[in-house]
Amino acid sequence: MQSAFLNDSSSRIPILNSDNYKEWKEKILLYLGCMDLDLAIHEEEPPIAIATVTQAEKATYERWERSNCLSLMLIKSHINKSISGLIPEHDNVRDYLQAIEEQFATSDKVLAGTLMQKLSSMRYNGTSGVREHIMEMGDISSQLGALEVEISEYFLVHLVIISLPSQFVQFKISYNAQKEKWSMNELLTTCVQEEGRLK
Repeated sequence: MQSAFLNDSSSRIPILNSDNYKEWKEKILLYLGCMDLDLAIHEEEPPIAIATVTQAEKATYERWERSNCLSLMLIKSHINKSISGLIPEHDNVRDYLQAIEEQFATSDKVLAGTLMQKLSSMRYNGTSGVREHIMEMGDISSQLGALEVEISEYFLVHLVIISLPSQFVQFKISYNAQKEKWSMNELLTTCVQEEGRLK
């Protein structure tokens, strides 16, 4: 039963390629944590002196060594071959993960610029639904917040309204005529109602 769970869960981990590092790392760490194999990722290798080692120290070291070995095997089996050759070899899983991270390090400034450009140029095209459109804009705003680029809720509300197509012209006029500022939740609810009315 456990081997079936292992195979099923492991198959859900994507293969690391050039554009999925964040998702890959989250899934790897989740899997290792669920399988109680992440000890070597969170703790340094315990010292072991063969002559004076106690049973408890030996058990601790063996548990760490098993975690390290299995973690390395799992990680290496989920890396695209074209990428694995670029990553320096390490016997310690923490060092190996650090080497992978260095290969995928991106400048926060570049990422923030890309996200700001995407957010400011987004337009609702009616493909998915206004709820998904607004939630995607909110998600990008949250990502920018994590990069210390704060966007006020009021500014984000205006960006969303600007992104709406001409079918929402009456909605825009109504919003602009009001004195109150809307929260994102109020905007989301009202936009969904308006989309329903337009349909």
